[in-house]
This record gives sequence, structure tokens and C-alpha cells, in this order.
Amino acid sequence: MTASFAAVDLGASSGRVMVGRVGPDSLDLTEAHRFPNRPVRVPEGLRWDILALYAGVLDGLRAAGQVDSVGIDSWAVDYGLLDADGALLGNPVHYRDGRTEGVAEKVWASVPAPDLYAATGLQYAPFNTLYQLTAARSSSQLASAKRLLLIPDLLAYWLTGEAGTELTNASTTQLIDPRTRDWSHDLAARLGIDLGLFAPLRRPGDPAGTLQPHVLEETGLTGPVPVTTVGSHDTASAVAAVPAVGERFAYICTGTWSLAGLELDAPVLTEASRAANFTNELGLDGTVRYLRNIMGLWLLQECLREWGDPDLGELLREAAEVAPLRSVVDAGDPAFLAPGRMPSRIADACRESGQPVPASRAEVTRCILDSLALAHRRAVREAQSLADHPVDVVHIVGGGARNDLLCRLTADACGLPVVSGPAEAAALGNVLVQARAHGLVGDRASMRGLLARTQPLRRYEPSGDGGAWHAAEDRLPGRP
Repeated sequence: MTASFAAVDLGASSGRVMVGRVGPDSLDLTEAHRFPNRPVRVPEGLRWDILALYAGVLDGLRAAGQVDSVGIDSWAVDYGLLDADGALLGNPVHYRDGRTEGVAEKVWASVPAPDLYAATGLQYAPFNTLYQLTAARSSSQLASAKRLLLIPDLLAYWLTGEAGTELTNASTTQLIDPRTRDWSHDLAARLGIDLGLFAPLRRPGDPAGTLQPHVLEETGLTGPVPVTTVGSHDTASAVAAVPAVGERFAYICTGTWSLAGLELDAPVLTEASRAANFTNELGLDGTVRYLRNIMGLWLLQECLREWGDPDLGELLREAAEVAPLRSVVDAGDPAFLAPGRMPSRIADACRESGQPVPASRAEVTRCILDSLALAHRRAVREAQSLADHPVDVVHIVGGGARNDLLCRLTADACGLPVVSGPAEAAALGNVLVQARAHGLVGDRASMRGLLARTQPLRRYEPSGDGGAWHAAEDRLPGRP
């Protein structure tokens, strides 16, 4: 028996609808439709063009053809507000918008940062939903809202007419207790946040309704077509698609962000974990995604945009010839969060730390990739120590799995073998959760075994001088 599943996978710069065909020992993924995700800066700030994204989803479902189910994943933390009639109250605010500047300090005045971490296990990030809601407290939109839906839940609502809040994504709001896997009602009450705005919680594999008649007409599909709840935070879907054997592995989900960490059975809520800025987000089957957010390939993407989108393959070949570890920056520094002038900002960071300033595009690119590998090294090492969870291998999944130089540098930096692939991890995890809900695959180990048998993977063994990476780490600001 085989079945087809549409995975709607939305990233920060593009969206796509992928079709996964799953059988007892087969897993094929094809792209039905890809569309841009272009945020728009309007007088009031940076906004997502959510209607264009929804139109792209409809076009993608039409291109996908008849499927047995649909699942949706996207980036985290952002949301849309609906009025009493279910109408959207304006385009969702982009997490890179400046409205949350200085908001964390206001929150900490009511709930100190250590208490906030003990309650939710979430790392500090200025754009967490908790801070966005605090920033919006006096807005007329929030005052008029009767429902808040995270981005993938909003799109599912438009497709089905049924509202829910998927748990893995809800865990990024900083309003979920990772021990109970439910809302932190005490925390929300202390901060004046109305949890009644959120729709009931759903978990990966739960039904999320069926496509409405007008959606069927728009897409040309024949109903009923169910929508299945998946790990709607794209990182949750990507981690579900890590083709690991056993439990002694670390993962790095690479793309606009690098999410580096471990899959655990319970959260790590110690003060040392908070100080190291690790987060405890929820994953499939009661697991915890214990990870650190690193700025990721956003650094390179912004440079490429500034340079007029030169040929990436040629640039990476030139970067591979540049002297290693000549200059490095802190790839987790919030100073790199905003768009614009990225090559100049990287040069400034090198200058301020007394390192050689990259002069060419290849040197800037090598600085970025060395810095990412160094950040991966630190995250993997510290996660093992804080969670008391040793690992034997690092899996790189997502778009960065295609970057041969980044994978090689990460193996060298971590001193561990790196297995790269699949590159389409989020879409594959999305598909596999749907397939499991429909009885085609078994537990997580079975899902990962199917991935290992059917997806192209590459292994990198560490080489070179580990001491050079240690010395480079010591050059970073704030290091001894």
C-alpha cells in the first residue's frame, strides 16, 4: 500500500508544497510548487504577506493533485489575530520587526529571567511570542482580537474552518510548561496574557479537519481531503526526519537558522542551562528539542543579497581556498539579527575584536562558514555537558546539508563524524507524521530507518587540528 501526502513547508524566504509518496519500504519526495515569501515593510513596521502565502499554498495544492492528506509546517513564534467573526485583523508582524526592543526588561520586572526559564525552559530570544504579546498589549488589534493563531494554524484554519494550536509550535511562545506539555497558566496570569485567545492544543498526528468545499473547488481536489496536524514548527518536523540510529546523536537543522542540540526525554531547566541560552522546545512523541539558536545561513544569505546574488557554487569553491580560521565572529550575536549591510557588519565585528578584516567576498564567506562551524562546535559540546547526554555523531539536516564546505568544517570543529542529509528534512518529517497517522509507518525509530534506507546521505570524518578551533573560540568576544 502506498499513499500521497502534501507537505506545506513555509520558510522565512520561500514556501513550497511538496508531495511525499510513502510505501512499506519507499519514500519519495517531489516539489509540486515553490513560491516566494517576501515580507513587506509598511509605515507601521515589517509584516508578513500572509495572503500571498495562502495563495501560494492553494496553487501548490492544485499542482500537487489528489492527495490523501495535507500537513503544514512553518517558522515559529509569529501569529495572526482574528476578530469575533473569524476575520484576520491585519497582516502578521514579522519576528524581525523592531517592536520588541526593550520589551524583555519589562517582562523581567514582573517575572525575573530565572523564574521565566524555570517555568518554560525557553531561551531568551527578543522575538518570542511572549515578548511580542507584551509589546502589542496597548494595540487596538489585540484589544479587538478574539482568537490568536500561529502561522501554520492560521493557514490550516483557512483551509478547514477549524481552529487549533499545535503543541510543538506552541512551545516556542514561552507560554508552555515543557514538563506538563500544557499552558503555563500561572505565568500567563502574572504577565496579564489571556490564554483564552489560543485555540485548543493539538498534537502531531491529530486530525485538523478537512478541506472546505470552496478550497476543493479552488484546488480542483476531490473531497474529503483531511488535514493532519504535524510538527508544525519546521524544526520539530526536521528533527523527526533525522536519520539517526539510537539515541547518541546531536543534530543541526540548518537553513536561515542553525538549530543545534539534542533530542531528550525531559527538559533541562537548570540555571547553568539558562546561562548558556539553551532552549527546551517540544518535539514528537513527548520528546524535548534541547537546542541553541544560532544565526545560521542568514549571515550568508544577507551577504549574497547585498552582492547581487552571485553564483554560490563558485563562491564556496573560492572560500574553500581561503586560509582557515583567519577571522571568526559570534554567529549567535543578536547584532546580526536585523537585515541589511551584513558584509559591513561582519567586517566591523572582526575589526572590533582585533582580527583581520575580510577583504574579499570569498574571505567574508569563509569567515561566515568558519564561524558557523565554531558555533556548532560550542553548542554540541555544551549541550552534551548540560544534559549529561554524550553523542557519537552529528547529523546535519536542512538546506545546509547541501553545503559541502560547511559540513566538512563542522566535522572538523566538533571532532565528530557528521552525517549530512536529508536536505528536505522539514518536508520529510511533515510527510512521515501524516503517513504514521494513516498507518503506513510505525514509531520514530521506524521512521528514521525508512529515511536512512531511502534518502541520500553523506558522511564526513573529522580531520585537522582541534587545537586551532579551540584557539579560534578564544578569540570571540566575551571569551577568556
